[in-house]
Amino acid sequence: MKLRNFRELEEKMPAESRARVKAWVEQEMKNMPLHELRAARQLTQENLAEVLHINQAAVSKIERKTDMYVSTLARFIEAMGGKLEIRAVFPDGVVKLERFGEKNKDSAA
Repeated sequence: MKLRNFRELEEKMPAESRARVKAWVEQEMKNMPLHELRAARQLTQENLAEVLHINQAAVSKIERKTDMYVSTLARFIEAMGGKLEIRAVFPDGVVKLERFGEKNKDSAA
């Protein structure tokens, strides 16, 4: 059985099916705990621990936290191959906030 790239299969789907899949994925991905996101990316805690140069128990602890530094979350997301973006959502629009997780280069060391 030949493995296929999902993009190849998706291109062959009828437009209605593609739209339905896209809507489902967007809805499911809106609110997802870190451990579910990691699993959806087909990564283990051990995989992330290796990339982050920490132990598996530390990955587990991060996944269970309800409050953490933005820089910690950004590193965690980057270890999964993503990029953390923070947005402020207002009734009249959405604003992407910049410079989170970066060290302030203007401050004295």
